[in-house]
Amino acid sequence: MAERNTNTWLDTPDPQVFIKNSAKFNDLMMMYRCTVREVRTKLEVLNDEFSLEYKRNPISFIKTRIKKPESIYKKLKKLGYEFTAENIQNDVAGIRVVCAFIDDIYTIADLITRQDDITVIQVKDYIKNPKPNGYRSYHMIVEIPVFFSKGKTPMRAEIQIRTNGMDFWATLEHQLRYKQNIEEMDGYEDVSNELLNCARAVIDMDNEMQRIKNKIGQFHDI
Repeated sequence: MAERNTNTWLDTPDPQVFIKNSAKFNDLMMMYRCTVREVRTKLEVLNDEFSLEYKRNPISFIKTRIKKPESIYKKLKKLGYEFTAENIQNDVAGIRVVCAFIDDIYTIADLITRQDDITVIQVKDYIKNPKPNGYRSYHMIVEIPVFFSKGKTPMRAEIQIRTNGMDFWATLEHQLRYKQNIEEMDGYEDVSNELLNCARAVIDMDNEMQRIKNKIGQFHDI
């Protein structure tokens, strides 16, 4: 997250003021949508090449999202940051890459890092260091040049890379924990422990599938 900056047109304690500035808001969101398309295209090219050369796809599917300004504002407020263009840049454009095996995650991350027009700003490896609730995923903040009519603009996006199992658990855990407000119910700790046990079961499954893949030995790395 960038440090506080109070000198941009986005500096406002009220997100509705920001939203009402529709011309600049729409322009910024357009730029982030283009950023997502640029990153997605790069990932699809890598997946197609991998399929041709190695007869398999490391990427099962790709999801993208542009975060809503109200959601960004609430997160920044919780963290104590101003609602500014600089502070939101890491949290608007998101790309989720879901892979079959754990080693595919690191292969994709390495291929992204090796592209000379991508700058990796930050990496958080929640696979080797899971969150206390059991969440696992590989997060990257990247910066990529996007070419608009006015010239080249460096834009940022977050890439989350995970296995099918990790994505399955994270999606359902989010629905149960946040959509159902389980923090407010009796027995919350018991539910949290049950969700953590499910996460551990997914970890065991991922590791076992990776072991079987390595044993078969018919897949080849780049």
